[in-house]
Amino acid sequence: MEVLKNKKTLQDFIERQKEMGKKIGFAPTMGALHNGHLSLYEAARKENDLVISSIFVNPTQFNNAEDLEKYPRDTDRDISILKTSGLVDAVYLPQVEDIYPEKTESQRYDYDGLENEMEGKSRPGHFDGVGTVVEELFRQVKADNAYFGEKDFQQLAIIKKMVEKKLLPIKIKGVSIYRAENGLALSSRNQRLTETRKDEAKIIFETLVKVKKIFKNTPVLNIKENVNEIFHNQKDMELEYFLIADESTLKEIDQREEEKSYRAFIVVNVDGVRLIDNMHLD
Repeated sequence: MEVLKNKKTLQDFIERQKEMGKKIGFAPTMGALHNGHLSLYEAARKENDLVISSIFVNPTQFNNAEDLEKYPRDTDRDISILKTSGLVDAVYLPQVEDIYPEKTESQRYDYDGLENEMEGKSRPGHFDGVGTVVEELFRQVKADNAYFGEKDFQQLAIIKKMVEKKLLPIKIKGVSIYRAENGLALSSRNQRLTETRKDEAKIIFETLVKVKKIFKNTPVLNIKENVNEIFHNQKDMELEYFLIADESTLKEIDQREEEKSYRAFIVVNVDGVRLIDNMHLD
């Protein structure tokens, strides 16, 4: 596996691969890798000749300076995980100046309103930061396909919208949420939780499963009341939000309609660690 430590090294590498006509799959990350990330590379390996990872903790998508500071970083460990997996041919480790050659600030994006729902309400500018780094990485890596986990479903929808509006020559592939045995969605932030708290946090997944079971026959308002009650009784867990939204617009609903697809979204703070999850509802 090649380790590409700057933009020039990446460009030389990509040029050689393109000359050989290789189809490239790409999944960008912020490091702190786990099996959820590896599931992206497994998907990419099946559909491409070459698989590329990137590791870059993007400062412009953090609204909270403390959250940025606390974000887990261990590049040597991440590189070892990628090498051991055998799934990745190269990893790109850009410096800040490779992504932001002038000022470390975001471009402004219009995602047709997707950015104003859910995470966008509590994290203004977050998706401008996401769009800026992802667009720049796409332009540098020149991949044919890019892979993102459905755990960050709103981010996935926004990246698809950005690619559509910018007419970027890349296909975006969503990959199912990778879960621990107890159902907890794998996340880099989970590393900040004790094993006991990880086990207790399985209630997030269990709640979504319950919502999925009752969705067809229970009014949405009643479902929300049930979820609020579940987390009201959980010690040291704070329900930031729970909602059911139209999958295509991400707009919250208060009543379901036939012929539409819906998804439940939840954010829970556990010992100061913000955990997000979601589930498609039949």
